[in-house]
Amino acid sequence: MTSTDSAVSQAPAARRVSSWWRMLAVALMVVLLIGWAASASMVEQLKAQIVHLQAKLADQPQITQVAVLVDGQGLPAMLATFTAKDNKLQLQRLNEVKEGREDSMQVWVLGADGKPRSLGIIESKYKTLQIPVLPVDLQGAVELAISAENKGGVAAGAPPSLPWLFKGWLVQKAI
Repeated sequence: MTSTDSAVSQAPAARRVSSWWRMLAVALMVVLLIGWAASASMVEQLKAQIVHLQAKLADQPQITQVAVLVDGQGLPAMLATFTAKDNKLQLQRLNEVKEGREDSMQVWVLGADGKPRSLGIIESKYKTLQIPVLPVDLQGAVELAISAENKGGVAAGAPPSLPWLFKGWLVQKAI
């Protein structure tokens, strides 16, 4: 053997990477980058959606006080819920008792002393209605009651002239 033959046989063969492996590596890198970009985008969209829903939830009126008014037999007659944000007392009829043509239902708040204060007249015969009430009107209140009065209700500052139709405890709701 000649010296050039032995040098050639001892030199390692050049190692070449197949072009298919290179293309596969590039393709996998592109897929990884696209996957990372998509997941980053989805995370940002999720964060934005959470912020949007939290803002929407904060705008929802929260019921702060609840009362179930019962009739003389102890059956539920009216559900009252107060929303401080809207300053509305919502009344939902749970029975079919309605005012006559010459009558009005008047809503009263009773304090711990038992002295009634009028919150207003129920002017709708619908199943659900609202009365504007300020939080100060319900301050110190322990019960809500409804009386049937002559058309238009009693004069301001006067007590109810007829007995209670419905009465129930006013409960402060935990928020």
